[in-house]
Amino acid sequence: MEKVHLINHILIDHKIAILRDENTKCKQFREVVEEIAMLETLEVLKDAPTKTISVKTPLEIVEQKVIMENSIVIVPILRAGLGMVNGVTAMLPSVKVGHIGIARNEETLEPIEYMCKLPKNIENKMVIVLDPMLATGGSACAAIQALKDRGVTNIKMLNILGVPEGIKKVTETHPDVDIYIAKIDRCLNEKGYILPGLGDAGDRIFGTK
Repeated sequence: MEKVHLINHILIDHKIAILRDENTKCKQFREVVEEIAMLETLEVLKDAPTKTISVKTPLEIVEQKVIMENSIVIVPILRAGLGMVNGVTAMLPSVKVGHIGIARNEETLEPIEYMCKLPKNIENKMVIVLDPMLATGGSACAAIQALKDRGVTNIKMLNILGVPEGIKKVTETHPDVDIYIAKIDRCLNEKGYILPGLGDAGDRIFGTK
């Protein structure tokens, strides 16, 4: 799967172990999600749009490559995706942030879009969709389609955990979208939760369960 990029690093593995632990409290869980997102940002922005500028150092002038201003938008899928936002913005403070609300019907597991608020001219940007968990793939596909419906063509997906079922659904439905993910777990259970996983990321980030 050439469109799936596994972000393999022992530091990320170490932090995922903390997320998996059922004894990890809300505050630490939230902080570790942000830290992993920060580390993953290094990989997902490897091909970010760039330009060359002149910088005057204390000794001389040097040509330096930088990320183009106003070229990247991150779009967390509500609500769990919000937990990754601070990690990305810590690395790139100027990035614009949109929001897509996708709810999952607990009986059919089908996604339902309930809001979409995006920056202007998003169709010209590199857009990174954030969601800690890529489970059934339904929410991811719905969010990606919502962006495409608004003219976006350069889309990446950034996850912490996923399973083959969800990855397969996204790559088959949206073969042009690159997926950046830190860990691919075994499978989904009968309720659509990742195994071994880490539970419900949204509940653990926001302390709602």
